[in-house]
Amino acid sequence: MIKVGINGYGTIGKRVADAVAKQPDMEVVGVVKTRPTHEARHAIKNEYALYANNMENVQTFINEGFEISGTLDDLLDKCDVIVDCTPGKIGAMNRPLYESKGVKAIFQGGEKSGTGDVSFNAQGNYATCLGKDYVRVVSCNTTGLCRTIGAVEKKYGVKKARVTLIRRGPDPGNSKKGPVNAIVPNPVTVPSHHGPDVNTIFPDMDIMTSAVIVPTTLMHLHTVIVEMNNPATTAEIKQLFKSTPRIILVKASEGITSTAEIMEHARDLGRKRGDLNEIAVWDESINVIGNELFYIQAIHQESDVVPENIDCIRAMFELTKDADESIAMTDRAMDL
Repeated sequence: MIKVGINGYGTIGKRVADAVAKQPDMEVVGVVKTRPTHEARHAIKNEYALYANNMENVQTFINEGFEISGTLDDLLDKCDVIVDCTPGKIGAMNRPLYESKGVKAIFQGGEKSGTGDVSFNAQGNYATCLGKDYVRVVSCNTTGLCRTIGAVEKKYGVKKARVTLIRRGPDPGNSKKGPVNAIVPNPVTVPSHHGPDVNTIFPDMDIMTSAVIVPTTLMHLHTVIVEMNNPATTAEIKQLFKSTPRIILVKASEGITSTAEIMEHARDLGRKRGDLNEIAVWDESINVIGNELFYIQAIHQESDVVPENIDCIRAMFELTKDADESIAMTDRAMDL
């Protein structure tokens, strides 16, 4: 049983903790918060041992009536791996501490690729991460691109991919960020960082990405054009996506005409927090013309990387060397 600590119990951390708790071969030994927030109270309610990030903040929690099990330093003495879900750039600062404690660590996509010794996507490069000590799970957008374009790459080969990313502003729970009444190129340069990030999983893929931010909180949306090496029909691509784990097809003809309906669909499925861990591809958008494939997909930025973190733990500890086996175990435990 792998003992897992979660440093940062926010948008990603709380979801990773819940996913770990469902797995038959791992357990949550504690979660770390910097402040006594409502999320810290939820951690206690979920029976996760709560740790402060440092000794200075312990008294702050105690003053608010929280039972604290210690500090991050104490948690590292109790876990086999720490999943760092702290805000971007903090993970890189934390790595020397993890190394000094001899604890394996997983970092999130908000960190630069060099923060881990290798980047990770379960369907893309699981074997590359076997036995590694410090690994970065790629971002929500990169995860989505790796799942769908990666599936095409394995089956038909990709000559080149061109993607436009329409990104949400903040997460739904964040009222401090925009834009409010603007469409913002982010970055204004091309490529955006997403294409090079895909190359940390598929080094030889010719992929170019551009990105804009729009005033929504629900999901990201990608328009994708892939030039394939080998011929495929529209029907064959639809079947490929249907048979690929963590991809679902949705239909505008059934009333799912926007990201709002996709999120409502996730709630109707009974998913905790209304999460959709899968990448949603519109069935009607899939079209093959010659050797070019066109489709549109939506990414639930709060949750698609969560199962990737679970598979990453299995790869790092070589609980199974088979990616498909780990993916099936994770998805079964998470009821995906």
